Amino acid sequence: MEKIVKKLINWEKTGRNLKFLRQGNMDLRRYVCRVLKYDDNDCDGACESCNYKVDDSISQRELAEVFNVTDNVICNWESGKTVVGLEDLLYYCRIAKVDLFDLLVLE
Repeated sequence: MEKIVKKLINWEKTGRNLKFLRQGNMDLRRYVCRVLKYDDNDCDGACESCNYKVDDSISQRELAEVFNVTDNVICNWESGKTVVGLEDLLYYCRIAKVDLFDLLVLE
């Protein structure tokens, strides 16, 4: 029988992955734009024609609005000070279109 070793989540490194996603994931950017309604027109996902100046970086404040938390919560997630709840992690993965196990750093 194979011995299964319990692995721990390194929340500091996982937080860095969250920060990285916030700064470079266009799927996440598109979702945030739609939720915060930066584009008054129906968004077709073509960010090049958007009325809002779109880049691939999302502020902690913007992401906090999407998650309905304060920007301090986002800051604490990204620094590893606070553990991200499973529901929030799954939501984050879904809107950023990444796999949970690509986001978590196990040790």
